[in-house]
Amino acid sequence: MTELSGAFSVVFILYVILLLGIGWVTSRKATSPSSFFLADRSLKAWVTAVSSTASSESAWAVLGTVGLVYKEGLAAVWFLPGCLMGYAANWLLLAERLRKFSHDTHAITLPDYLESHFKDKTNVLRLISVIIIFACMMAYVGAQFAAIGKTFDAIFGVPHHLSIPIGAAIIILYTMLGGFLAVAWTDFVQGLIMVFGLVLLAGIAVVSLGGFGAMVEQVSQAHPQSLEWMGGRTAGGFFGFMIGLLGIGLGYPGQPHVLNRYMAAKDTRTIRLGMWIALGWGFLVYGSAILLGLCGHALFPGLSDPEHLFPKAAEALLPTVVSAVVLTGVLAAIMSTVSAQIIVAASAVAHDVCTQMINRDLSHQQILKISRISILVLGIGAMIIALLKVPVIFWFVLLAWSGLGASFGPVILFTLYSKKVTREGAIAGLLTGFITTLVWKGLGLSDTVIYELVPAFALASLAVWGVSQWTAEKEGEKVEAAGGAE
Repeated sequence: MTELSGAFSVVFILYVILLLGIGWVTSRKATSPSSFFLADRSLKAWVTAVSSTASSESAWAVLGTVGLVYKEGLAAVWFLPGCLMGYAANWLLLAERLRKFSHDTHAITLPDYLESHFKDKTNVLRLISVIIIFACMMAYVGAQFAAIGKTFDAIFGVPHHLSIPIGAAIIILYTMLGGFLAVAWTDFVQGLIMVFGLVLLAGIAVVSLGGFGAMVEQVSQAHPQSLEWMGGRTAGGFFGFMIGLLGIGLGYPGQPHVLNRYMAAKDTRTIRLGMWIALGWGFLVYGSAILLGLCGHALFPGLSDPEHLFPKAAEALLPTVVSAVVLTGVLAAIMSTVSAQIIVAASAVAHDVCTQMINRDLSHQQILKISRISILVLGIGAMIIALLKVPVIFWFVLLAWSGLGASFGPVILFTLYSKKVTREGAIAGLLTGFITTLVWKGLGLSDTVIYELVPAFALASLAVWGVSQWTAEKEGEKVEAAGGAE
């Protein structure tokens, strides 16, 4: 472990130099709010595709999926089509329309888009959106900083009160320097490291067991239940479990840190090519995670914590230097998500609140200064949350994906595909998705019935449609009454 720690130290230092170098280079282009928060809508296909997928997954893609398959066996494979369907829905249904509309209306953020779409002069839509985004993002960032601390502790033995500030400082610095463009390019690099590590490790794990056929035989002997498609569940229990995993895909249309990549895409060709790159990335990452999770039973039977499988396999199966690079993928997965969420949370404060709601007459330099200060303050706040180990934060982070997905997903889809959505319907959808997620999870129904995102998304969709129908009818009655009075 000492040799691996030394190699990892060297690789990590080189990795940090690369990230800070990207931040320094891109800082030259961050000269206006549009460039700082949306890279002047200049992202090309590879950066758009890989950065959007990497930023949406965090360490769950590297540690969580592998551990889930180790724990549940083949019954867990439904997360793969769930995630890929989420990717496809985003790229096919949202990406181009959102890119074009945001370009035409000069919308920089998701609240910008909603306010422009409904021509809302009251700031109510913007305020609700900002509150939901800020609450979910800050909880998520705090937990991801804590995950950085755990990773450093596991590899170096460095206590979390030292490692969390180190990791946080790196992320905050390159995000402050280059803004969204720095985040997009660093996420691109981190996404490549993630897919490289999982594909390489899964392939070597299969080869070390003598090939695919021999792997299946050894896994069957070590843990037969892992090769059962229903995982020993009843038909009803398995159906609920399967729908829950497939339902993960419902969260993708509502993630602001993913949707802003489409808003920043350069042109239609970028969207068309980016879809195939994103789907390929997802298939390689999750297919490799499934293979590695299954191999784990033959390689490391009886693991007490399934999420330890990835680092254990890297240390056992790979040369020291390669293992260090692959383990960097864990930090890359965390950092790609953290930086993406910090820039979105900062845009909610600097652009949506300070510029659009408080003072619209700020100069570009003043906005950029507020933006960088916002990133610094938000980053330090999330770091303090992680250092304090506030228990509610780790409960709430489980809701972040569902809360954002159920709140924004239905509203965005309706605004892009229906002309009958009203401002009141959008407000009802945002609030219904967020509140349903909180209540469902709080009552423990996610564990006993179904994953909270599925009912929250469905009820939010119903709220958007129902309230829009009702308010449109009321508006029609007012118009008729006014006509009759004349």
